[in-house]
Amino acid sequence: MIRLPGATRFARIRADLEAIRIPPGPTAWAFEFLLFGFKQGWACLFGGLMLALLLVTHLFYPPGAPLHRYDFLTLAALAIQAGMLAFRLESWAEAKVIFAFHLIGTIMELFKTQAGSWLYPEASLLHIGPVPLFSGFMYAAVGSYIARIWRIFDFRFTHYPPVWTTVLLACLIYVNFFAHHWLPDIRLALFAAAILLLGRSWITFTPWREPRRMPLLLGFLLVALFIWFAENIGTFANAWTYPDQRHTWHMVGLAKLGSWYLLMIISFVLVSLIHGIRTDKD
Repeated sequence: MIRLPGATRFARIRADLEAIRIPPGPTAWAFEFLLFGFKQGWACLFGGLMLALLLVTHLFYPPGAPLHRYDFLTLAALAIQAGMLAFRLESWAEAKVIFAFHLIGTIMELFKTQAGSWLYPEASLLHIGPVPLFSGFMYAAVGSYIARIWRIFDFRFTHYPPVWTTVLLACLIYVNFFAHHWLPDIRLALFAAAILLLGRSWITFTPWREPRRMPLLLGFLLVALFIWFAENIGTFANAWTYPDQRHTWHMVGLAKLGSWYLLMIISFVLVSLIHGIRTDKD
């Protein structure tokens, strides 16, 4: 095993896998594909565990248990976080990102539930207003994924705009999530601004030996689509519901994909302020 002082266990395992020598050809392509999947799976470990908890507790949590299901989910999320730190599956820097996203997400949850955008139908003791504390971990899972994937795949960028412009865009998107309840919804203008700013930007990532590239906006769409699928699992598991799901569950409309796309931009910009933007020339 390769020795990496101070590294997490995953970093050491990843280094061992990346050091494997395979001649070019179909076997190498297959190995790169599997390594890509392994890295992606590790990056979304926190979110995957939370999603599994939502589904398992929905199906098997005992009715009438002395501990509310939502409170169990909050305690379980804290236990997962503590365990990942204790066993060096996660760094303290990544834990700080999770906390920041938890705070930002909880603020949004408090406003959105008061506005009636969605609701939490089950009882809980660990909550702020109508918002159970586990809900912030849903946003934290997104932040955790982006922070991990950024480092694991050594992100670099081409034609990335000035950072201040992306920060301004992220702030406008965040404000619009609140302000559109009273003012005109400017999300179409925000989509246009994102295309104008980031339409020429490409992201370079390295699954194994060779760097790969894709348009940055396409990367946002792929992650937003994954989050949309996760949201459908979450609402099916009664973790939260939209007003039109109160009596009968049905899939969340594709219109929500746009909201997740905008949220991806906010999340990406926040993580970029932590990791910094490296270009292909760096």
